Amino acid sequence: MEYKYELRNGCLTIQVPRELDHHCATQLRAEADLLIESYRINRLVFDFAGTEFMDSSGIGVLIGRCKNMRYSGGSVEAQNLNERVQKIFVVSGLHKMITVRPREDEKGAE
Repeated sequence: MEYKYELRNGCLTIQVPRELDHHCATQLRAEADLLIESYRINRLVFDFAGTEFMDSSGIGVLIGRCKNMRYSGGSVEAQNLNERVQKIFVVSGLHKMITVRPREDEKGAE
């Protein structure tokens, strides 16, 4: 599986796949860690625009990257969460560890 990453001014944005499960978690974890270390990333953004499902392996990837970024003084954000992913964030406690930015379509409603 191929993942999409964007590097810009010390920020790494990861386009989370449609399903973040145990099948893709290992590769995503390895690639993200390599990019974070290689490019000295200080801000990590997970973009969930196309994500429909995430299991405990996916949650583990997010928690691990969050701990690594905090250890190095960086920050972690999540954006474009649909209702399903938002519920996973709340139930798992991810919303307490990761800054969740509002969806583009919700910004105008504030």
